[in-house]
This record gives sequence, structure tokens and C-alpha cells, in this order.
Amino acid sequence: MAETKLTDRKCEPCEGNTKAFTNDEAQRYIAQVSGWQLNADSRSISRQWCAKNFVAAVKFLDKVAEVAEAENHHPDIHLTGYRNVRIELSTHAIGGLSENDFIVAAKINELPVELKT
Repeated sequence: MAETKLTDRKCEPCEGNTKAFTNDEAQRYIAQVSGWQLNADSRSISRQWCAKNFVAAVKFLDKVAEVAEAENHHPDIHLTGYRNVRIELSTHAIGGLSENDFIVAAKINELPVELKT
């Protein structure tokens, strides 16, 4: 049976009863979410975008918020310089990464965003 794509999965509640991914597990998952980077400590992943303008950045972040609410898994969101978006994902309850972070990252990757050209 083929493995289900991350975008077809749902986040599972994680209240500290799960162990954070090891570096090897994180490396295996990061390969499935293009554009995202595994942070040096392997406890979070992040990605950056430069939107066309402020309105485009806010529209994108609104869509990110919809994904986060639907999955009940919320990223840290940064909007600086009026159009520079940075999103960081980790599973706070376990102090590291879980499959939920990669599910949300994959779903964010599918969202439309007007980029600076």
C-alpha cells in the first residue's frame, strides 16, 4: 500500500504524550516539504516568502491561519518589512518536531501567494 501524502493527512492531537522526532526522522520528513528548512537544533522548521506587497502578505497569512485552525496546529508567524513572511513550525507540547509540523508545512506549500517579482 502506498504511503499517504502529507497533504492528505490530518494533524493528531499531541499533548506531550509523543516523543519529538530525532534528527534522522526530521531529515526524512523535511525532504517532503520543498522550500522548508530544518533549523540547526532539529526542533523546528521554517520557510520564508517575499510577497508582492503588504496586502498580498496579509492575504497569504489569512490562508495560513485557516489551515492552522483546520488542523488545530498553529505556527509562529512573522511579518516584517511589510511583505517579508517567515513561518516557523514546531510542536510546542513536546519541545520539538512531530508529523503535524510537516503536515501543516505541506498544506501551506499548496496555498497561493503573490510573490515579489
